Amino acid sequence: QVQLVEFGGGLVQAGGSLRLSCTVSGRIFSIGAMRWYRQAAGKQRELIATTTSGDSLNYADSVKGRFTVSRDNAKNATYLQMNSLKPEDAGVYYCNADLSYWPIGAVVKRSGNYWGQGTQVNVSS
Repeated sequence: QVQLVEFGGGLVQAGGSLRLSCTVSGRIFSIGAMRWYRQAAGKQRELIATTTSGDSLNYADSVKGRFTVSRDNAKNATYLQMNSLKPEDAGVYYCNADLSYWPIGAVVKRSGNYWGQGTQVNVSS
């Protein structure tokens, strides 16, 4: 009843840019922190950017200065602008959010941590 959908991935040359988007749908009551993770082939998923409901922004050292995370609370969305992409930035990028929503037919809100399905980013050298 809650869905996070990422889009914007694709193939780009090293030094290029991509902008990822993630939209949360459902009967959303509130969204707290929204995060971007990535998982390269054969590696663990890593947290690369966070935006909190208080507009605090945090980045992994590997992307600091090149990636910019933002959010649009009116659209229940978060964005990841990725510049100066490197081959090591390739992987599946996932959106993650802490949120509360109203299940259909329920009188009590449900809260939890939710993931999108991921979008693939490839960077050619």
